[in-house]
Amino acid sequence: MKNNRGESKESSSSNLDSRFNQTLRNVQGLLQGRSFPGKVLLTRRSEISNDSNLSRHTPDIERSYSENDIEPSELINRSSEGETQYTSNNDTTATTNKLKPSMSNIESTSGDAHKTVMGARATDSARVMKFTKELSGQTLRLETLRELAWSGVPPYLRPTIWRLLLGYAPPNSDRREGVLTRKRLEYLDCVAQYYDIPDTERSDDEITMLRQIAVDCPRTVPDVTFFQQLEVQKSLERILYTWAIRHPASGYVQGINDLVTPFIIVFLSEHMQGNMENWSILDLSTQKISDVEADCYWCLSKLLDGMQDHYTFAQPGIQRLVFKLKELVRRIDEPVSRHMDEQGLDFLQFAFRWFNCLLIREIPFHLVARLWDTYLAEGDALPEFLVYIFASFLLTWSDKLQKLDFQEMVMFLQHLPTQNWSHQELEMVLSRAYMWHTMFNSSPSHLAS
Repeated sequence: MKNNRGESKESSSSNLDSRFNQTLRNVQGLLQGRSFPGKVLLTRRSEISNDSNLSRHTPDIERSYSENDIEPSELINRSSEGETQYTSNNDTTATTNKLKPSMSNIESTSGDAHKTVMGARATDSARVMKFTKELSGQTLRLETLRELAWSGVPPYLRPTIWRLLLGYAPPNSDRREGVLTRKRLEYLDCVAQYYDIPDTERSDDEITMLRQIAVDCPRTVPDVTFFQQLEVQKSLERILYTWAIRHPASGYVQGINDLVTPFIIVFLSEHMQGNMENWSILDLSTQKISDVEADCYWCLSKLLDGMQDHYTFAQPGIQRLVFKLKELVRRIDEPVSRHMDEQGLDFLQFAFRWFNCLLIREIPFHLVARLWDTYLAEGDALPEFLVYIFASFLLTWSDKLQKLDFQEMVMFLQHLPTQNWSHQELEMVLSRAYMWHTMFNSSPSHLAS
């Protein structure tokens, strides 16, 4: 028995090392013609040869500035003080059990995603068979589903898998349809109780909150025309107001409106075909619209249950993670960290929005669903893993940032050149995040001298 346990431990350690080394090899395959911060650290770990001719590629086209951009102080002032309603359980060791990020190219629901030469990892037949096999059982293994989803989910399976990853749909297939029906009816009751009432039955604070939501909904993802439809905005308004009323510890905070948008697109994709830009929500029945809203509401609730202090008074959860991000960047790329300090740039000035909106405003919208596959696969460990993703995202432009003064850095970080990004750039960000998490998370003082 002891020998079997010892062999099992050795096998587990060997599998982890194998996944880590394979990730390194995959990243090196993407690094033809570019370099990235932290390469020296990774070279020490993996003994990969150093190519002095590697150079960075930075897209020249910058994303337009959104009128919905918000300052940290504005967010803090608009949040409400109150008692927290839920508790979270952050498992900071969960990520090391995930499969390595793949160099996948997942077809976007909108049809606008750029295709790369790296292969369609999320939609190849072997992975589809694994997803299908896992979903076909009476009781699925959630950890196995997380490992598969981490590297990307085929678009047509996303609605089902997202519900399962968030715990909205139960793993037991016999109970699934009944639970969804009951929760959708419960959402309808909440809308009738809290939203479909005259203003005379609302408090002054509730009226103010509803008006703020009504102002923010038309500003949500302004560069995606689908979200300019009046009925889409009304659905968004119902979801946000109902959520805010039922979560008085935070109430509505700007930025939460962005977090609903991936759910809307993914759950509508079950009912609508073709390019997202050509969708019309008026083509759906009232029942289907209500079902989509309910799924968005409950999945948003599940997501935010694990990040409750990100949106309570003064948003301490975000401030804590911004500090961790600054420390991690210092350990990975000391030159850029020192330059930002010398120029007086505080991480709160740009990273607050990243944590608040989970990068939805920073990358093309057709990449958001792929990014959220990884987010949701992380489960309770997501808040901690966000630090690694955002460090990888920031250090994509390490060389560029070191050449800018304070004002130039502020402008650059507000208008990041991601407009022409494809899945390849996003997979690079996730791959580096995975490796740095593997290196630093279990030994936070590693290479911190």
